[in-house]
Amino acid sequence: MIGKDIDQAIILLNKGSLVAIPTETVYGLAGNAFDEAAVAEIFAVKNRPSFDPLIVHTSDWERLSQLASNIPDAAHILAEAFMPGPLTLLLPKQNTISDLVTAGSPLVALRIPRHPMTLKLLQQLDFPLAAPSANPFGYISPTTAQHVEQQLGNKIPYILDGGPCEVGLESTIVGFENDKTIIYRKGGISVESIENLIGTVEVKAHSTSHPQAPGMLKSHYAPRVPLILGNIEALLEIHKGKKIGIISFQKTFLTKSPHYPIILSPTGNFTEAARNLFAGMHYLDSLDLDMIIAELLPEENLGRAINDRLRRAAVKA
Repeated sequence: MIGKDIDQAIILLNKGSLVAIPTETVYGLAGNAFDEAAVAEIFAVKNRPSFDPLIVHTSDWERLSQLASNIPDAAHILAEAFMPGPLTLLLPKQNTISDLVTAGSPLVALRIPRHPMTLKLLQQLDFPLAAPSANPFGYISPTTAQHVEQQLGNKIPYILDGGPCEVGLESTIVGFENDKTIIYRKGGISVESIENLIGTVEVKAHSTSHPQAPGMLKSHYAPRVPLILGNIEALLEIHKGKKIGIISFQKTFLTKSPHYPIILSPTGNFTEAARNLFAGMHYLDSLDLDMIIAELLPEENLGRAINDRLRRAAVKA
């Protein structure tokens, strides 16, 4: 059921049920982070492997700091600049956070979402919410309540509808080792924006098992239709006569074959492209296509995070 009733969501979450919630990044599948049964249900509903940790959402810095046992200076600087917002901090956890949430890691991924509806929800709860993306594991992340309903509607009692997601990419996950700042997942805040504040950072590669942070698995965000990356004009020539979806940054491609174009940003705006990526992938995946072909964006700004999602969507296990 889709609705805008925050009180209904609060009742369900207090009972240990799961609720899909809007954030500025993507929709999350939320449950009480202090309730192991609710956390286990998140993994079951998503069919998510238990070695892949979850992000914990809370309403403000005071509550967030109570969930971590040590917060370095760099984390304070980033939080002041980007929280609430699409930033997740990977920090040593307090014992109130179960090992089930962190997949056995001593670190917990914490964030304060910027969506006004979910902030209002979190402010009225006595517990934080564990909330990975509200989709079957490995599939395209949802950026509207309708995406959630199409994928998980029969498995959860309520979807809180906050409209289309403003950012459209998952949060950037940042951790700290010794005196180094490390980006574990590229996302809605660019690497350049972080480096402008705290200097050079290390960017982690993907993991194939037992990832250190959420969203690090090599194969992820994939549509059901095969997605091929490369030169669009060359791929159209190779696959002439097939029914093809096209994801391009800002260029229109003409072809005699039946094709369905998604232009992420006609003006070349990275923020607009990020916002349109998952919605475009969902649309193309709903059509009866033979394949989707896509091009990489310039490797700068949010183009780096968009390319990360495209590369992983194109990987087949």
